[in-house]
Amino acid sequence: MPQSNPKPSDLDPNYKSLHKISGVAALIFLGYSLVAMILLMTVGGQPQTAEEGFKMLHDNKVVGLLRLDALTLLVMPLYYLLFLGLYTALKKTHAAPAVVATALGFAGVTLVLATPSVFSWLTLSDKFAAATSEAQKTLFLAAGEAVLASDTWHGTGALMGGLLLQTGALLISAIMLRSSAFGKLTAWVGVITHGLDLLRMLVGFFFATGGIILMAIAGPLYLLWFPLLARDFIRLGRES
Repeated sequence: MPQSNPKPSDLDPNYKSLHKISGVAALIFLGYSLVAMILLMTVGGQPQTAEEGFKMLHDNKVVGLLRLDALTLLVMPLYYLLFLGLYTALKKTHAAPAVVATALGFAGVTLVLATPSVFSWLTLSDKFAAATSEAQKTLFLAAGEAVLASDTWHGTGALMGGLLLQTGALLISAIMLRSSAFGKLTAWVGVITHGLDLLRMLVGFFFATGGIILMAIAGPLYLLWFPLLARDFIRLGRES
């Protein structure tokens, strides 16, 4: 599919370096997505109980940290760079909707990062291992179950953050369709990917199996969207 190049008047040379950095961030997200899928198939996903989480951290701390989404915690802030790069590329022609989409994305990322994370697990796991009585172990297990119920995959804050993030990403992908700064294929893949991911989160509230099916469809699409986005960002950095 032929790609339309942005008009010189639509590009701000002050953001040349930012667009290149955003392109690198997209490539890092691509690598993260590949690694996350491989880890899910090889070492498994999150623990189902606090006792299982403590045990896997005790048996192999590195594998435990990976299963508890330590990589997600490290990579998630890069969404700030993606949204900032998208906003600066779109603000001259679509300022108002781009501001709304970026604000939603920033709010979503912040909420997700504010939820209990792997660091909470590490602290409780060490205390559980050092406990000398059943009463202490029971106490730390209860605290672990509370962390598990409010983490990135289960907590209200993280779920609302995910909804805001996907809404912002869907909106800004729709804006990209009307802009010459990004390729149409990049924009369409973004609309489909984030639309399915947003639908997955909404459906998952009421129908867990449906959410899993939608995740299986949307997940691999990120492996297409991130390199397309990186290509466009790097091109913008050269042409600004």
